[in-house]
Amino acid sequence: MGEKFRDKYRTTSFRRPNWDYGSNGLYFVTICTKDKTHYFGDIVETQHIVSLQKTEIANIAFKNWLEIPKHFSFVELDDFVIMPNHLHGILFIINLIKQIGMSTSLVAKVIILHRS
Repeated sequence: MGEKFRDKYRTTSFRRPNWDYGSNGLYFVTICTKDKTHYFGDIVETQHIVSLQKTEIANIAFKNWLEIPKHFSFVELDDFVIMPNHLHGILFIINLIKQIGMSTSLVAKVIILHRS
């Protein structure tokens, strides 16, 4: 178990210490829903096939994911999957912008836009 913050346990961060997350590379990101609520849908089984029965919120999340490169020209998208209470995606940062002085927290900027 991690440390407590505001009387709640926090999980340990999987971020690499001292890593510049504005560097070029592939980044695996996970975004969780508040309180792990199943906003994106539920897992259902029909004819022995298990799948996610998506909600409209899941469709919006998927649409927003596809629009990330329109807002951030230095990002290419790779795989993306929606689960009931979180989503996973792979971002490819091609950071030519860093050379002209943009902040190095590019991955954070992309995720903040997607979450809003």
